[in-house]
Amino acid sequence: MSLITPPMTPDRAAEIAATLDLRQLPADFLANPYPVYARLRETEPVKRMPDGSVFLTRHADLVAVYRDAHTFSSDKQVEFGPKYNHAPFNEAPWAVSPGVSPLFQHHTSSLVFNDPPLHTRVRRIIMGALTRRAIDNMAPGLVQLVDSLLDTMQAQGGGDLIEDFASAIPVEIIGNLLDVPHADRGPLRGWSLAILGALEPSLTPEQEALGHQSVKEFLAYLKDLVAERRKHPGNPEHDVLTRLIQGDGGEALTEVELLQNCVFLLNAGHETTTNLIGNALLCLQEWPEQRAQLMADLAAAGSDEARETVLGLAVDEFLRFESSNQLGNRRALQPCTVGGVALPEGALITLCIGAANRDPAVYAQPEVLNLRREGNKHLAFGFGPHQCAGLSLARLEGRIAIGHFLQRFPDYRLSAEPVRGGRARFRGFLNAPFAIR
Repeated sequence: MSLITPPMTPDRAAEIAATLDLRQLPADFLANPYPVYARLRETEPVKRMPDGSVFLTRHADLVAVYRDAHTFSSDKQVEFGPKYNHAPFNEAPWAVSPGVSPLFQHHTSSLVFNDPPLHTRVRRIIMGALTRRAIDNMAPGLVQLVDSLLDTMQAQGGGDLIEDFASAIPVEIIGNLLDVPHADRGPLRGWSLAILGALEPSLTPEQEALGHQSVKEFLAYLKDLVAERRKHPGNPEHDVLTRLIQGDGGEALTEVELLQNCVFLLNAGHETTTNLIGNALLCLQEWPEQRAQLMADLAAAGSDEARETVLGLAVDEFLRFESSNQLGNRRALQPCTVGGVALPEGALITLCIGAANRDPAVYAQPEVLNLRREGNKHLAFGFGPHQCAGLSLARLEGRIAIGHFLQRFPDYRLSAEPVRGGRARFRGFLNAPFAIR
């Protein structure tokens, strides 16, 4: 039995699928949700949930919802009011209002959970700092960072794939984008984990309290950082914080919009990329024949460009097979039909990215990891107007991290059972100790 993804019987998958409730998920689902997803795709692709929402598992249905931003809203005020102990309010979501909980204000002010015009303005500013040239210019520094991490792990004969490697890379990259002083980066990962953890379907009081506290601490730090950057601007071609402060074409963000989207940038670039790298290296442990094939393909690559192509295909397959972000959400702004099912205005919709990325209607042998898969139409970065703004940067981080790790440690092996994060929305590991043969 695999220690990484334990199997699930068809009867158990059918049992969980029949009573699926995102607020009460069993441990075996969190360890391996894919048999449940497969059952739902076959029997109830538009699943009515106990809370009245619907759960979508087919690729075509997710694409249809992603594409139609006029019918399906990303704004989360209605959903997050009760979730974060704050009733919905009529002011703009970025307004400073007494009694607004920190998690509510953050998650209703950030890029991903908003519609135009806020989404349009913030995305345009961020994308202006993540051009192809800007990302290409990050590659040498990323290589240097990855190699330094590998040097440390080689000296100690191994380490932890997550703590010592996968999680350290995106924190440094986002820290560099915002030009956060290295001495101040210690708390960033903890803040991010707590804030994103509060997006899970079900929260304990302790998780919610930690999320609120993390938002407050992060904002307190950012206020000082922003004030300093206003006095001493950086180069907006490389410094995203300076670019956010200066705005685009004379259109600047409000102070609250600015601060909350700085928090968002760390969160968006941190856990998902950590999971991409960690999941990939653990998939290679679980699929040794694919690992051998990838190593052979890399060895046979006759140029840097050919090597990048091999790694690019592999990264996209890791993203498809073990999507870092498994769930998305939308709200119907008007009566509509999804997957042949009529939905009323206000219907809450969960988009199951992890299920769509293994839809046999789109992928041949979807339950098999195939690192040579071409034409990979995965939805790990979403689709349509809300497609991840940092997808090119994430792919670059994945290619360099995975490629250099395998080059340095071709025979790495797990030295203890890995520990999963235990989350439904974000799929990854907390720890994965490894040794060098």
